[in-house]
Amino acid sequence: MKAHFECVVLDCPDPRALADFYQSILGGDVNRPDKRWSLTDGSATLHLESGFALLFQPVEDYRPPQWPDPARPQQMHLDFAVPDLDEAEAEVLANGATLLDDQQGWRVYADPAGHPFCLVRDWWTAKGGPEA
Repeated sequence: MKAHFECVVLDCPDPRALADFYQSILGGDVNRPDKRWSLTDGSATLHLESGFALLFQPVEDYRPPQWPDPARPQQMHLDFAVPDLDEAEAEVLANGATLLDDQQGWRVYADPAGHPFCLVRDWWTAKGGPEA
């Protein structure tokens, strides 16, 4: 059997607000009609130009992960490659992210619902390739 990867689903307290936050980072269309599923109970989607989709579903009494606390682990996180970390950081912070950790080559943030995500240096398209 070969499965098709359909989407990543993120639990959160406010699906539309989180879809708008990730749209500010990735572009795409929020709540674009899709024959694969219907939005119910306050869920929201973000469809990207690549065909990839993120689905945001509401969870009552949502408790965000804590970075890096194993008592409330991150469970999963998203990485986004960007050409300029400082420029991208300014944008995600302006849109509601919180800086959690600053490493050489990548930075860890929490989205407005508390999910960790990373901005990483785009090694593949940066001048000089992956060794730059």
